[in-house]
Amino acid sequence: MSGNSFAYSEQAGGGEATELGQEATSTVSPSGAFGLFSSDLKKNEDLKQMLESNKDSAKLDAMKRIVGMIAKGKNASELFPAVVKNVASKNIEIKKLVYVYLVRYAEEQQDLALLSISTFQRALKDPNQLIRASALRVLSSIRVPIIVPIMMLAIKEASADLSPYVRKNAAHAIQKLYSLDPEQKEMLIEVIEKLLKDKSTLVAGSVVMAFEEVCPDRIDLIHKNYRKLCNLLVDVEEWGQVVIIHMLTRYARTQFVSPWKEDDGLEDNEKNFYESDDEQKEKTDQKKKPYAMDPDHRLLIRNTKPLLQSRNAAVVMAVAQLYWHISPKSEVGIISKSLVRLLRSNREVQYIVLQNIATMSIQRKGMFEPYLKSFYVRSTDPTMIKILKLEILTNLANEANISTLLREFQTYVKSQDKQFAAATIQTIGRCATNISEVTDTCLSGLVCLLSNRDEIVVAESVVVIKKLLQMQPAQHGEIIKHMAKLLDSITVPVARASILWLIGENCERVPKIAPDVLRKMAKSFTNEDDLVKLQILNLGAKLYLTNSKQTKLLTQYILNLGKYDQNYDIRDRTRFIRQLIVPNEKSGALSKYAKKIFLAQKPAPLLESPFKDRDHFQLGTLSHTLNTKAIGYLELSNWPEVAPDPSVRNVEVIELQAKEWTPAGKAKKENPAKKFYSDSEEEEDSSDSSSDSESESGSASGEQDEEGDSSEDSSEDSSSEHRSDSESVSEVGDKRTAKRNSKSKGKSDSEDEEKENEKSKTSDSSSTDSSSVEESSSDSESESESESESESKKVTMVRDYSFFQLRINTFEKVLLIADLEGLNLSTSSSVISVNTPVFVPVKTHVLLHRMSGRGLAAHYFFPRQPCIFGDKMVSIQITLNNTTDRKIENIHIEGKKLPMGMQMHVFNPIESLEPEGSITVSMGIDFCDSTQTASFQLCTKDDCFNVNIQPPVGELLLPVAMSEKDFKKEQGMLTGMNETSTVIIAAPQNFTPSVILQKVVNIANVGVVPSGQDNIYRFAAKTVHSGSLMLVTVELKEGSTAQLIINTERTVIGSVLLRELKPVLSQG
Repeated sequence: MSGNSFAYSEQAGGGEATELGQEATSTVSPSGAFGLFSSDLKKNEDLKQMLESNKDSAKLDAMKRIVGMIAKGKNASELFPAVVKNVASKNIEIKKLVYVYLVRYAEEQQDLALLSISTFQRALKDPNQLIRASALRVLSSIRVPIIVPIMMLAIKEASADLSPYVRKNAAHAIQKLYSLDPEQKEMLIEVIEKLLKDKSTLVAGSVVMAFEEVCPDRIDLIHKNYRKLCNLLVDVEEWGQVVIIHMLTRYARTQFVSPWKEDDGLEDNEKNFYESDDEQKEKTDQKKKPYAMDPDHRLLIRNTKPLLQSRNAAVVMAVAQLYWHISPKSEVGIISKSLVRLLRSNREVQYIVLQNIATMSIQRKGMFEPYLKSFYVRSTDPTMIKILKLEILTNLANEANISTLLREFQTYVKSQDKQFAAATIQTIGRCATNISEVTDTCLSGLVCLLSNRDEIVVAESVVVIKKLLQMQPAQHGEIIKHMAKLLDSITVPVARASILWLIGENCERVPKIAPDVLRKMAKSFTNEDDLVKLQILNLGAKLYLTNSKQTKLLTQYILNLGKYDQNYDIRDRTRFIRQLIVPNEKSGALSKYAKKIFLAQKPAPLLESPFKDRDHFQLGTLSHTLNTKAIGYLELSNWPEVAPDPSVRNVEVIELQAKEWTPAGKAKKENPAKKFYSDSEEEEDSSDSSSDSESESGSASGEQDEEGDSSEDSSEDSSSEHRSDSESVSEVGDKRTAKRNSKSKGKSDSEDEEKENEKSKTSDSSSTDSSSVEESSSDSESESESESESESKKVTMVRDYSFFQLRINTFEKVLLIADLEGLNLSTSSSVISVNTPVFVPVKTHVLLHRMSGRGLAAHYFFPRQPCIFGDKMVSIQITLNNTTDRKIENIHIEGKKLPMGMQMHVFNPIESLEPEGSITVSMGIDFCDSTQTASFQLCTKDDCFNVNIQPPVGELLLPVAMSEKDFKKEQGMLTGMNETSTVIIAAPQNFTPSVILQKVVNIANVGVVPSGQDNIYRFAAKTVHSGSLMLVTVELKEGSTAQLIINTERTVIGSVLLRELKPVLSQG
C-alpha cells in the first residue's frame, strides 16, 4: 500500500474509498491504485489468483487480507473454494489463517467443507497444538449428522491431548456435538468426567460450561473435583470463573445445610428475652444441636472472596449472588461495597447491578444504607437507571434518612424527564405509606404539586393522593374539595377518574360539592374517556343512594346516555346499576343491599415494590432480570434438612509409583501426604473433630495423581525434554531435605508451624503447592528420627514430582504463546484497548444563538466517551435553553445535509421546553475520521434553524492504553510517509511533565503511555471511525527546544493535529 494512495483517499473524504485504497495491491495498475473504481468482484478475483499462486508469500498476504475483511464484518464466503484448497499447505502460518477462515464459514459452506474432511482428520495429529485445536473447531462447526461419529472420535482423542489448549477446545466441541445429536449424551458425559479431573486452569471453565449444557443434574461428577475447582477458581479465566461460580452455587445448595439456621437461632434468643423461664426452657429443649459449617462450604466462600476485586463485572456479580444464596447472613455485607463499585461502569452494567441491589435491599436494608448517596440520581443517567435508583432509595428509606430523601425527591419532581418525575411522585407515596411519621408531610407536599404547570405531574399526584386518602379518609375533606376544583383543568383520564372515585367514596362528607361535580360531568359525558365514564356512572349511583332528591333526575340522564354508549362495558355497567339502584318488579333481592354494595368500606391499597416477587429467581440470571423463567434456567434447590455424606468429596489416596520412588531395600511406610491444593484444610479449627481433619487431609493427597490420562501422557512424553530441569529441581530438594533433617523439634512445635503456614497461604496456585508440601513435611517430622529420614526422602520425591508436573504445564503455556505469536494479522497490537479519558475542562461551542433561534439557544460539547449509538460515532451532548417566556414545543432535528459516508443518530423529539427551562440531550455523528462539517436543521413546532457541527481533530480520537514496548513496536511500523514531525521552541518552564500533559490532552483525546525516559512523553489514541492508531511523542532536546512526532496511517488527521499542537506547546 503506497503512502500517496492512502493520503489521496483520505482527502477524498469517503470511508469506502479509504478501504478500497487500503486493499489495493501492487498488481493493480497505477490508474486504479486508489481503488476508487475497482469493484468487489475484481478484488476477489485478485485474491483468488494470489491463493492459487506458487509463492507462499502471496498466499500468506492474501490470507491476511481475507481475515482482515472478516474482522471488518465483510462477507468473504465466495472465497471458500479457493481458501479450502490451501488447508493442506506446508507453511504453518498459512495453515493457521486458513483454519481461522474455515471456523468462520464451515457452517455456511458445509458441502465444500465435507470434501476436505480427511485433511481435517490428519490435522488432528499435527505437531502444532494450534493446528490440532483449529482442526477440531472446524470439524465441530460442520453441523452435518453424518460426521457425528468422526466428531465423537476426535473429541475423545483431543480430551487426552498433551496440550491444555487442545483439551479446552475439546470441551467447547462437546456442547456443539450435543446440540447436533443429543443421543450422544452418555458418551459425552464420559469425556466430561475425564476432563473434570484435568488440573489445568485453561480447561476448567470450558469443561464446567460443557457440564452445565449437557448434564447439569449429574452432581455426582462434581463431588471428587469440588475442592480442586474451589482452589483453581482464582486462576481460571474470567468467563470461566462466572460459569464455575454459578455451578458451585447450585452444588452448595444441594450438599450443605442452611447456614441461616445460626442466625435464626440468634433471633429466637432475642425474642425469648421477654418470655417466662418455663417457656424459654421448653423452647431450649426443643432446639437442635448448634450449627457447624462444613469445611468444604467454608472453602467455597473463602476462595471466592478475592474475586470481589475482579475487574470483570460479571465475576463480581457472580460472587455476589453466591454470597447472597449460600453464605451466613452475617457475612453477606461484604458484597455491598463491590456492587456499589460497579455503578461506575457503563449503563448496561449499572442496570443489571441496580436490579439485583433492588431485590437485595428489600430483605437486607442495612447492607446498602452506608452507600445511600451512591444511589442519588444524576442528570446524565438514562430513565431506566433513574427509576431503579428511585426504587432502591425507597427500599432504604427509614425514619433516620427520610427527611434527606424527601429533599432529594423534591428536586427530582422538577426533572424534564416526565416518566422519571411521575415515578418520583409514586416513590413519595410509597414512603408515606411505609413511614407513618411523614405521611402528612408527603400528603401536603403532593397537594402543593397539584398547582404545578406540568399536567403529568398533577395527574400522577392525584393518583397517589387518592391512594393515601384511602388510608385515612375522614381527616382530609379539604383536600377532596381542592381536587374537585381541578376537574376543570386536568385532562389526563386516570387523574379525572381518581378524583371522581374519591368524591364518590366521600360524597357524604362533601354533600354540596358532589352533586355539582356530577352536573358538570353529565355535560361532558359523551366526550370523556371510557375510564372516566365508568367512574361518572359510579358517582351517579352513589349520589342516587345518598342524596336522591338533588341527583335523581341527573343520574337517570347519565344512565340513559350510558345505555346507548359505543363501548359495551359502559352499556353493561349502565344496565347493572339501573337494576340495582332503581327498584322495579323485575329487580331481585340485591336491590335491597345496593347502598351496602356501593358504599362499602374499601381496603386501602398496598403499595409494594415491583421487585418483591423476584427473590425466588437466582440473582444475576436472565430470569431475574426479566422476572420470568427463561429457557435453560436452572432453579436453586432448597437447603437439605440433613447434609448428604461429606465423604463423597474425599479423593482416594493413590501411591506414587512406590517401586520407582522408594529407595531399594527399604519398606514403604504408609503415611498419606497432604493435598496438592491444600486450602481446604485452613478452616479446620480446634472445635472440629480430629476424625474429620484426618479424613480430609488424608483423602486430599490423591488429587495429585488423579490428573487423568492426559496429564500422565504429558509427564511421560515430556520427561526427556525436561530432564535437566528435573535434575536441578531434585538437587534443590535434596538440600532442603538435609536442612529439614537437621531440625530437632517436638510435635507441638511442628503443629504450631503448620498453623502459621496455613494462615500465611495465598490464593495463588503456586504458593498453595509449596505450602502443601511444607505441611506434609511437617507431618513427617513428628515421627521418630529413623522414620523421619526415610519419610523426608519420600516427601522430597513427591515434591520433585509435583514440581516437575508444574514445569511441564508451564512449558506447555510457553509453547502456546509462541504459537499464538505467529497469528499477526495486522499492525494493531493485541494488548491495545480503549482507556478512560484524562479529565479536562469541558469546552462548550455555540450551536444556535438565542437571537438567531428566536429565544431557543443551543450549545454543544464533546464528552469524550464512547458513543452509545454506534462504535464509529463521536458522542456529542447538546444543551437546549428556552430563554423566552413561552413554552417551546416539538424540538427535533430534520433536513440533514451530510457529506458522503457520514451518518448521524439524532436525539428523540422533545415535546415541550418550559420557559427558562433547560435540557441536555445526546446524539452521535460518524465523521468518517475527517473534520468536515455536519449540517442539519434544528426545528421547533413553528421554525427551523440551519446549524452545523465541525469537530476539532482531537475529538475524533479515543484514548488507548498500551505499554511503552507496544508503543515502540507500533511506532516502528508507522514510519516514512506515516510519520510527521516538527521542532518546537518554548521556555523551559513550559516543558514540565504536568504542563505538557495538560496542553496535549486539552487539544486531543489521547491516553498517556508510561515512559522510562525523563525527556520523552508519549501519548496514544485511535481514530473513532477506523480504529487507526495515533501515536504522539514529545521529545525534549537540549536548551529550550523539543521535537513533536506523530505516527499514524491517517496522515491527513496527523498533519492537522500537528498544526494544532505546535502553537499550543510553543506558547507560554
